[in-house]
Amino acid sequence: MTGLLATKPRPWDVPGLAEEALWQELELTPKPGLVDKLNNGSHRDMDHALFARSIAAITPWFTRFAALGDAHADKPVAEQLRLIRPMGMACEQAMYTATDGVNTHKGGIFALGLLCFASGRVKNVSAQSLCCEVSNICRGLVARELTERSGQATAGERQFQLYGLTGARGEAESGFSTVRNALAKWRGRSLHELLLGLMAINQDSNLVSRGGIDGLRYVQGYARELITNGWDRDALLKMDNALIERNLSPGGSADLLSVGWVLSAIK
Repeated sequence: MTGLLATKPRPWDVPGLAEEALWQELELTPKPGLVDKLNNGSHRDMDHALFARSIAAITPWFTRFAALGDAHADKPVAEQLRLIRPMGMACEQAMYTATDGVNTHKGGIFALGLLCFASGRVKNVSAQSLCCEVSNICRGLVARELTERSGQATAGERQFQLYGLTGARGEAESGFSTVRNALAKWRGRSLHELLLGLMAINQDSNLVSRGGIDGLRYVQGYARELITNGWDRDALLKMDNALIERNLSPGGSADLLSVGWVLSAIK
């Protein structure tokens, strides 16, 4: 670990910020339903040590994503996903090797990998330029991989067919609109506040996979209630117990928290 907020990398070092963001997310405690320093949340196959091994395995790839984006910056934006996907799959394999096949950071690899790749393509790195570039890179992704498919072979495809949820693909194609909306309301006081803001609005596919649409609505409503009425550590611990009891894990919001940390650090 490179340290906490006091030692964050230079704002223009997007791969360094992406690495730090993963550590920030992991160390944040308590995190309702998620792995933290207190417990494993709603996960039986993951713990803090496993996440640490996963971060160590995938973060060297972030500089490679940025270098790949820089090397192909002159190529049309429509060709970029084809270029980045083999590297993304290799990064995922590094994660699976480190975790004995457990999916700890697949969503984080997708989102942060795109941000790092975009940082190699844009001339002036800013939160806005990175989000716009990711959106351009992913233009048409939902239509190609969700709307135009009917086999419903994956969880993401099934959720799109049943509920119209576009998941990580839609979030990337929108230029991380959910993250930007949460950041607009964030006062910058704590990452817990940002996490709750994300949980309140994120259409988290992890929650739908575990608890259906009712599980998603339960967590969104709980987060909104805490934001409205106020919260402290005890309130977060109580929410943690409630989500563990229902086997709910807002893993999608955890991934977006890392994205939010990167964007806020640059901004």
